[in-house]
Amino acid sequence: MTPLPTILVADDDRSIRTVLGQALGRAGYQVQTTPSVNTLWQWVQEGEGDLVITDVIMPDGSGLDLVTRIRQFRPDLRVIVMSAQSTLTTAVKATQRGAFEYLAKPFDLKELLAVVARALTTPVQEAEKPAADQPPEERLPLIGQSVVMQGIYRSIARLTTSDLTVMISGESGTGKELVAHALHEYGRRRSGPFVAVNMAAIPRKQIESELFGYERGGTQGRMPGRFEQATGGTLFLDEIGDMPQEAQTRLLRVLQEGEFTTVGGTTPLRADVRIIAATHRDLRQAIQAGTFREDLYYRLNVVPLRLPPLRERLEDIPLLARHFLSQCRDEGGTYRILDESAITRLQAWRWPGNVRELENLIRRIVALYSQETITGDVIDAELAEPLAHDPIPNSVMAAEPLSESVSRHIARYLEAGRDGVPLHDLHARIIAEVERPLIQMTLAETRGNQIKAAAMLGLNRNTLRKKIRDLEIPVVRGVV
Repeated sequence: MTPLPTILVADDDRSIRTVLGQALGRAGYQVQTTPSVNTLWQWVQEGEGDLVITDVIMPDGSGLDLVTRIRQFRPDLRVIVMSAQSTLTTAVKATQRGAFEYLAKPFDLKELLAVVARALTTPVQEAEKPAADQPPEERLPLIGQSVVMQGIYRSIARLTTSDLTVMISGESGTGKELVAHALHEYGRRRSGPFVAVNMAAIPRKQIESELFGYERGGTQGRMPGRFEQATGGTLFLDEIGDMPQEAQTRLLRVLQEGEFTTVGGTTPLRADVRIIAATHRDLRQAIQAGTFREDLYYRLNVVPLRLPPLRERLEDIPLLARHFLSQCRDEGGTYRILDESAITRLQAWRWPGNVRELENLIRRIVALYSQETITGDVIDAELAEPLAHDPIPNSVMAAEPLSESVSRHIARYLEAGRDGVPLHDLHARIIAEVERPLIQMTLAETRGNQIKAAAMLGLNRNTLRKKIRDLEIPVVRGVV
């Protein structure tokens, strides 16, 4: 008769040990429990157990630190890590040190039993060995303990052990670039560069040379593109849904063949980059509309990762708000706290601008109000309905001023120039970056009606037509 699998459980919370002991026992396993890291390690050294379930923080040490030792001493012994410290760092460390799975407390017992069953039956793979070096400490503002954010943390943790292409989708302001940074900073390519390029911010005629570089005669010679700049690291293609068709075709070829040539060049260059793409658009609709290639979509959408809007994670709002208050204090601001009425008001708002809107609100309040305690009345005043003479909705006014966003964007260009990235036609590029999405989104809002769009923009209809033509903006036919 085959002996029942033995599961070693380490947690300093007696109630957790009792619940797990009973649940695992009813499921047909033998269970040994302990509140001590040292006792758990002793059992492992003595060859006991077929699976380990351990908490992170215990009085005599860290279960997380023990994961690497267990995996080195007994590579075939699976480890499941559970923790109430539900942060991105904990999830990444658990995964990269060799844990089979990471579960945030409180967890569902059915989910735990399913993970246990998988751990005991899935063959050990070479990729499960601990990483040779450890990722940096968490310094990215990915804040939240909601169930949906725990899923994001676990997905990021799993993706840091491979170079799979990732497609991040989510509304504007949800933190897509932060997640891309996290995938890079905690991944295998963290020693290489992270290069971000916004498809919506580059004039259509320049996208191919921007991505792949170009070769010209004369003194200009050969200029590297973003693919070369990201060699050995990560290339983040933001707003991929705005990439023009001709560039989509070329990108697809690079993903298929693993190499590219510069514009005007003939020598193939190896594309040694990890691709992370992001979009706020529904690319399936774009495929149906004929503006995005279906084959490219499936090449990019190897691992889809959806970021939830803030309205789907209201329980994270207090953590986020206090995090932004702490940032303001670190930047030289004064100490501020939120009272319960303020938290209630924040959680009642719909947040069309998502986390970015919340951050801007907190920064504005810190700048405009002197009292130490931020009350619900202050929140109400800043989120109040606009005055009758102000036709711009308050949700728009709550966002970062456009001038600040543009200034920061220009600063990144100039900084890239100091680092050797060739800068050319900067004035035309910046103007197009603002003008093209403005006209494009206005046309989308009016369903392609150029008369209405011209009125909204305050332009003559002929002027609008010329700009549409010059900026190569696709027009929805049939409603003009």
